[in-house]
Amino acid sequence: MASNRERLRGLYAVTPETADTASLVARSRMALEGGARLLQYRAKSMDAATALDQARRLAAECRKAGALFIVNDSVDLALAAGADGVHLGRGDVAIAAARARLPAGIVGVSCYADPESARAAAAAGADYVAIGSVHPSRTKPAAVRAPREAIAAAGRASGLPVAAIGGITPANAAALVQAGADMLAVISALFDAADVGVAARAFTRTFDRREAPSKEEMPDVRAQPRPL
Repeated sequence: MASNRERLRGLYAVTPETADTASLVARSRMALEGGARLLQYRAKSMDAATALDQARRLAAECRKAGALFIVNDSVDLALAAGADGVHLGRGDVAIAAARARLPAGIVGVSCYADPESARAAAAAGADYVAIGSVHPSRTKPAAVRAPREAIAAAGRASGLPVAAIGGITPANAAALVQAGADMLAVISALFDAADVGVAARAFTRTFDRREAPSKEEMPDVRAQPRPL
């Protein structure tokens, strides 16, 4: 079985904040069925009881789909919900403290527009880093823009998988994957889509195309010796 770190690749669905639990679970299920490899529960202002209920339901959906479930900000909630890990941003608990409480879990870290900070994140015990906002974002309109080159720079500095985040759509996704993104963290273009499953499959195909060998990489079968 692949380790959790080896599974850090592909569409990384990040949930919108909503009190409509049934809708949240249904749309998340569609994202998972469409190929999302990771799902992050993000609820900055939700009351504790609702957050725990939603997180537990989403964790169950991820287990059924074979996807990783990550909780934003809260190690306590991640542990209570049985999540695979936590994602930390500016002002959250220190990476080393999260690692101490989640020794076998995933710890992701936002590095914003500063790829060099990915080096420190790796040294402190992170499993992946996130770079963004790579495009203007409706979720965080005031976020500092990260140049596309910061994705590969963060990977080189840290040696870790890199998630691109911020304003990602099917139209700009391929360029980010080509720039070195191992994961595409998407909120609005996924969960606001008329059909979440169709949108998820569009993002997933971006990674399928990168895996497909080019004509130059494919062996020329005509040049191979025929079996006797």
